[in-house]
Parts: sequence; structure tokens; C-alpha cells
Amino acid sequence: MTPIDFYFDFSSPYGYLASLRIDALAAAHGASVTWRPFLLGAVFRITGQSPLTEQPMRGDYARRDFARSARLMGAPFTLPARFPVATQAAARAFYWLAERDAIAAKRLARALYHAYFAEGRDISPAETVVAIAKDQGIDAAALTAALGDPAVKQRLKAETEAAIQRGVFGSPFVFVGDEPFWGADRLDQVARWLTTGGW
Repeated sequence: MTPIDFYFDFSSPYGYLASLRIDALAAAHGASVTWRPFLLGAVFRITGQSPLTEQPMRGDYARRDFARSARLMGAPFTLPARFPVATQAAARAFYWLAERDAIAAKRLARALYHAYFAEGRDISPAETVVAIAKDQGIDAAALTAALGDPAVKQRLKAETEAAIQRGVFGSPFVFVGDEPFWGADRLDQVARWLTTGGW
């Protein structure tokens, strides 16, 4: 089965919505997904873009569309008071855990997304990430140490650079093999591509 890569930033509302569908969509086609958080801010420095909510005219539309898209999915959503936020701690926690337990890492990613976009909790502080992880049964002391580990920091840097080299310019971004799909609104195309093998 063609591999699927799911690139996302933890501060992306559309990434959050895609995260609620991507694994079930893949499973329905006998596929699995590799989750790959990256830092969208690093991409913006190259593309010259800014967060949607900070863009004239597009910002007002985006705020409306975030909530509308969530309602359509039946997903809990609230635009956090602090938005967007830095997501280094969340992404580092994911990669540290993924090396030990990929399933637990996905579970943590979902918990972090839920905390931010369903509960409005600021997930940028390392302490918040560790607290959410602890609720998932993850060793808080070990994770706290890992977040300051140069090797863990380098892993996130390398993953972000690899995403950029692959052409990832937004969140979410899905690859089915080498075929790129940008946006949560492209998941139906992803499903069709998996069904047909492309067009």
C-alpha cells in the first residue's frame, strides 16, 4: 500500500480537523499514516506568508470557516484566546515519544490538539505539554528532560527542514506516495486517490 504522510503544525485549526479524520480514512483503504509535525513559522519565513487570522480580509473569513468546518464535522472547536502559539514543545514531545511508541505519540498529538482547539488551553508552555502527556500516562520527568535534550531539538529541526525540502508549505499537508494534497478540504481527494490509484 502506498505510504501516507501527514504533516501538520499543532497551532493549525485545519490540521486539527484533519487529525480527526486521517487515520480512519487511511484504515478504510488498508493504509496507515505517518504523522509528521513541523513548524509552520519556519515555512512562513520562506513563503512570506503569515497566519490566516493576521491577514486582512482573509482573517475574518478564516475565523468563520474554522468554526463552520468544525460544526460540519461535529468536532468541538473554540478559537483559543492565544492564537497562534509556538508549538516547539508539543512537536518535540511527539517525536521523543514516537521513537518509543508511535501509537502513544498519536494519542498525545490528539490530546494536545483537543486541549488547544476544544478546550482553548495554551499548549505553548513546556509545562502544559508535560501535564497533558502525564494525563496520557507518559512519564512527566522523562519528558521534561527530553524537551531540553539537544538531540530532540535537532530531530524537530531536521523534520521541519525535510518537510520544507519536500514542498510542504501549509498545514495540513498530506502525501500519498509522492502526490501532495494541501488542506483539510482535500481529504476527500486523498480518499479518492487511495481508491483509484490516481487520475
